[in-house]
Amino acid sequence: MLIAFDSTQQALRAEMLLDYADIEIDLFPTPKEITAGCALSIQFPELALQEVQRIITEERVEIRGVFARNHLGNYINILEKQEGD
Repeated sequence: MLIAFDSTQQALRAEMLLDYADIEIDLFPTPKEITAGCALSIQFPELALQEVQRIITEERVEIRGVFARNHLGNYINILEKQEGD
């Protein structure tokens, strides 16, 4: 799973917060199929999703979305999917 951002500042802030929470993360270039204002994304394990969402919400980190790959290998914004439920 990955988080995309609109600004580098928010990406680096999220990296610090998630690292402090001992969540295994990787900072890497945002995939070209995800439209975002920032070239950096954070990848994290699916098992950490609830904790990541809690931290992002509580700390008011501005994100473009949280994405997962579907069965076709395409990225889908899972936050949009949850809001539509």
